[in-house]
Amino acid sequence: MNKQLFPEHIHPGWKISIFLLCLTTLSSCISSEDACINIIPHPAKMEVQSGYFQPENMTVNDFTTVVVDNSRMDALGREGYELEVDCSSVRLTAATQTGIFYGKRTLEQLITNKGIPCIRISDRPRFPYRGLHMDVSRHFFPKSQILKVLNEMARYKLNVFHFHLTDNGGWRIQIDKYPRLTAEGAFRTQQDWYAWWDQNDRRYLPEGTPGAYGGYFTKDDIREIVAYAAERQITVIPEIEFPAHSDAVFIGYPELCCTGKPYTTGEFCVGNERVYTFMKDVLTEVMELFPSKYIHIGGDEARKVAWATCPKCQALIKKENLDGIEGLQPYMISRIQDYLASKGRIMVGWDEILRNDLHPETLVMSYRGQKGAIEAANKGNYAVMTPGEVLYFDWYQADPSTQPRAMYGYSPIKKMYAFDPVPDDPESAVRNESIIRAKSVNSTVVESIRPNCANNIVGVQGCMWTEYIEDEEQLEYMVFPRLLAVAELAWTPQEKRQWNDFKIRMNSHIPLLQQRNLNTFTLSDEVEITTHIHPGNKTVEVTLDCEKYPVEIRYTLDGTPPTPDSSLYEAPFTVTDSTEVRAAICREGVIQSPERKQLITLAAEIRNYYPFEVPEVWKDYFE
Repeated sequence: MNKQLFPEHIHPGWKISIFLLCLTTLSSCISSEDACINIIPHPAKMEVQSGYFQPENMTVNDFTTVVVDNSRMDALGREGYELEVDCSSVRLTAATQTGIFYGKRTLEQLITNKGIPCIRISDRPRFPYRGLHMDVSRHFFPKSQILKVLNEMARYKLNVFHFHLTDNGGWRIQIDKYPRLTAEGAFRTQQDWYAWWDQNDRRYLPEGTPGAYGGYFTKDDIREIVAYAAERQITVIPEIEFPAHSDAVFIGYPELCCTGKPYTTGEFCVGNERVYTFMKDVLTEVMELFPSKYIHIGGDEARKVAWATCPKCQALIKKENLDGIEGLQPYMISRIQDYLASKGRIMVGWDEILRNDLHPETLVMSYRGQKGAIEAANKGNYAVMTPGEVLYFDWYQADPSTQPRAMYGYSPIKKMYAFDPVPDDPESAVRNESIIRAKSVNSTVVESIRPNCANNIVGVQGCMWTEYIEDEEQLEYMVFPRLLAVAELAWTPQEKRQWNDFKIRMNSHIPLLQQRNLNTFTLSDEVEITTHIHPGNKTVEVTLDCEKYPVEIRYTLDGTPPTPDSSLYEAPFTVTDSTEVRAAICREGVIQSPERKQLITLAAEIRNYYPFEVPEVWKDYFE
């Protein structure tokens, strides 16, 4: 499976220098308290021992004995590794250089000012696809920012960069045969998306127009990005949108839409054979730049309005006996799927492609909840979990009143971490669905993945849509540290993932992210209150939580506001009757967070399904 999805690649830019050192002169065992291990993502198996290895040189290439042993393929796969650190040596074993690469990323996270803790790790990823999607159409980001993001992906063992290059915000990739795509479709009148799109300006400008906003990647830029990613064991999957989200195309090539006029539609004319010539020409140039087996074609959200009155589309419906205008989108997707297959590539699309008769290897990305991935897996197709309600980085990550404007949804890091990418039993499917819908649901409304189909879920992806992400600092603020939760979802076995453990490790990485000049969100001060009812003795167990760690939570049970002298929360406590719990964060003797107040009763348990109230900045939009 892994080899089929992502063929092994070894790149000279990251060749490993192996030095056999007389390690006994470089290290010694020292006694200390247990080492603090803050690896993200958490390894599959780990045994911490006493002592430290203390190298003179802190470059892992200089003190690590590396063994590439193909006989370890069954045990470790192509991305797994074994790491053994004792007081006198560091030994890293893998079946491939890819596994060595990931082992070194773990080793880098283990380095402390005391040395490297003595430890044994046997590790391999849960999924072969561990992705980050980035939209550069709605807002354009320079190559330097893409490379910066790729560095962090590699650090946290993500291996797929989904490069969303075309959409209605602008065409972002040079295509030699169609130069007007970038000359006329890569720049627009305004940077602010709300003013440009939501308030119906939506005008593009020729390249070179003073004050125009936008940009695109040249072919040399793309080659550099692809090579840079490959050196870090990252596959770049391009997305070129068909049949919708293509307003920018028709500025330079209006003959490809149904009306023959720009600014009238965002959909290609499915009944126009010239569209398929364009599609093949563009995808041919794209495939020359991207060696990935996978090519993403969008395949979602066609508005279909222009198709209803288009003579060419209506003629195609009659000729091919299609299901009216609803059959046009699957028709075009089918032709793209066949074309890519003829070139030895595999189509990827958003979950609306499930209307098609898909090739067995076609990859479905489930963005409308978990349902698409469950359906695809049960049909025998491969699927990636990327539900918008959970894994979209453009949604708010804390109280909207404290945050910059974002998309109208709520996905804090604990919510992301709570998601189970393989809901192969009713209980996990219901838990996921309750998070997705932000309310409790029951098993009658949820289908789960059949156990023999669970392996068809091949990965997890976080998506960074950029309508309201105008600059690099805001991009980083929305992605980090939530990217760390996605990385652990994708790598670590489900049974090894524990929120309370991850929270500690995540907090330790915040200053490290900042040291690398990332404008990370520093996590919320909001207190979460949940309960569990013990029916036998008629008590309620109350749990208080916060994203930050360590943190001092003060609480009261007598109806008064918490003060620095109120009870200190140290562990879940029980109450026996209806009780108002009031809690807040305290630092340096001062209450420093909004108070959280909750009435606790024996009537029903309180679970956090992350409900979201539309913030003031969005209320006009919905009215």
